[in-house]
This record gives sequence, structure tokens and C-alpha cells, in this order.
Amino acid sequence: MSYLIKPTHYQQLLDMKQTELGIKQIKEFFQQNLSSELRLRRVTAPLFVLTGMGINDDLNGVERAVSFPIKDLGDQRAEVVHSLAKWKRVTLADYNIEPGYGIYTDMNAIRADEELGNLHSLYVDQWDWERVITPEQRNMDFLKNIVTRIYAAMRRTEYLVCEMYPQITPFLANDIHFIHAEELLQMYPDKTPKERENLITQHYGAVFIIGIGGKLSNGQPHDLRAPDYDDWSTIDPKTGLAGLNGDLLVWNDVLDRAMELSSMGIRVNKEAMLKQLELTGKEEREKLYFHRRLLEGSLPLSIGGGIGQSRLCMLYLKKAHIGEIQASIWPEDMRQECSRLNMPLI
Repeated sequence: MSYLIKPTHYQQLLDMKQTELGIKQIKEFFQQNLSSELRLRRVTAPLFVLTGMGINDDLNGVERAVSFPIKDLGDQRAEVVHSLAKWKRVTLADYNIEPGYGIYTDMNAIRADEELGNLHSLYVDQWDWERVITPEQRNMDFLKNIVTRIYAAMRRTEYLVCEMYPQITPFLANDIHFIHAEELLQMYPDKTPKERENLITQHYGAVFIIGIGGKLSNGQPHDLRAPDYDDWSTIDPKTGLAGLNGDLLVWNDVLDRAMELSSMGIRVNKEAMLKQLELTGKEEREKLYFHRRLLEGSLPLSIGGGIGQSRLCMLYLKKAHIGEIQASIWPEDMRQECSRLNMPLI
């Protein structure tokens, strides 16, 4: 079901022309900073991939991919990508990228099963990135270092926006706070995962929640994650807690709640993928193209993630609805209500 968050006394700080210019400047500046910060080269990405190869991201495992038959391939089906989490790792191998370097791309997706609202659209645009790592870098300290550097690029971009538009003042926290999903559960045992996210992010301003996908002490995961890209099962020897991945959230003062900007993590090696496929009952995937390449050792170890482009612009430009940033399809009653609330949708 769709939803609509209705901020009180919302007023647009920028008109449509200023907004479009701001979107352009943010996207150009941030991707340059991300590229130089992590040593990533830009590559061209597919909009769709062949069905049945195991390359498409199945997200939480229940979302349906938009698919279509290809006439010249005997009606073999292709599907629009959900994200490029696994495709990027194949591309690292194909380009023979060395450790310490990586790739990024503009990812455009259609997620037909999304619950539409202020933060969710049928159309998803993000920077997908992936970087080759060594076996010694498959640890929590390295993950935190990468997260901190990405957050630094976000703060530099915030400074650009505030210089362009003086009516927008700095709001991002100086530093990002790291916490494991199990620690967050122990802090707020009677709260839902979303309530925990709001409480911790409101307190610190910017938070990276570690360990998304594996079951916590209450028998439930903080959130679902596919078993074949992020490593959410490897135990950190320093803490005894599972997971080398997480979500980056910041406090959105327009919507008065936490806002996820990025999901990222150290990717599965052979052992972690086999374990996670078994834990989720997906062992049959071992026969798919992507999984066979990983198991045979022809894919590099990597770290990667996605950073929402429209969400980032929405945050910086103080917009209350993602439809003020991107053109998409919305329920007509939502369009009418948003117009009444001074947040007209493109």
C-alpha cells in the first residue's frame, strides 16, 4: 500500500529551475568526489539482463522483476535490473581491476512492487559502485574506513549546496556513528526495526547500522538481504557479532525521520555464500552463471554498494517527496494531496 508523510508547514525553499540546477550540480559533484575518494572508474551499465543467470539482484527475494521476451533470441526473457550488485562483480573480473581500484555507474531500475510514498518510487536511480579488495581487507575496520570516506564525500557535497543556496544551512552531523543491529536491538528491545532506526539516527544525526540480513537474538533479521552478494554471516572476531555489511542513514529534518541513503558491504566469498544459501534454503542457485563463477574462483573479492541519487538530492534540497526530484508515476490521490501540501510532484 502507498503511504504519504505529511510534514507540517512545509514550504519549498527552491523553485523548479533552482531545483533542476541543484540536481545537476549535486550529481556531477558527488560522483566526482566518490570516484576520487575510492579510486573508481566510470563504466556503462545495462538496463536489463537475461533471466535465469543469477545476475539480477533479487532484493528481499519477493519483488517481481519487470520482464519481457526478446524476439531475436527466440523469445528468451530479459528482466529490468533491480540493482547491479552482482553484475558489478562480474565486470570487475572482465576489466581485470586491481585491488584498491574499482568501478561506478549510473544504475536505473524499475521496481514495480515498491510501496509508493515520499521515499519510494517505481523508478530507482543510484550510483552503484564496486571495488576490488584483498583477503586481508575482509574485516570490519576496512568496511568502516570505506563508509567514513563516503560520508566525507557527502559532507563536501553538502557544503557545495549551501554555497549555491544560502537559504539551505548545513545539517549533516560531523561524524558517522557505527552500531551493530544486535546492539541496537538490545538498546530498544520493545521497538520495531524502523522505530529503532529513527531513535538512533535522531540522536546521532548519521548512523551506519552493521549486520543487515542475518537473524538477531530475537530470531528476526533487522531487515532482509539477499544471500549472494553482501556478507551478513561472517563473525567479527572483535565483537562476536555477525555481518560485514550495513545501511547508512541520516536524519531528515523535513520528514522528521531516519532516511536510508546507502546500502553497502563486503561481498561474500565462496564460504560465506555457501553458508548463506544454505541458511536461506537457496542452494539451487549454485548452478547459476554468477554463482558458478564465484564458486570456481573467477570473480575477485570486493566491497560495494549503492547510493540513492534522487534521495541524496531530496535531502540536500530540503524536499519532502522524492517526486519533487524525479519524474515517475504516482496514485492520483497522492498527486492531489501533495499539491495541496505545497509539494507538487513532477
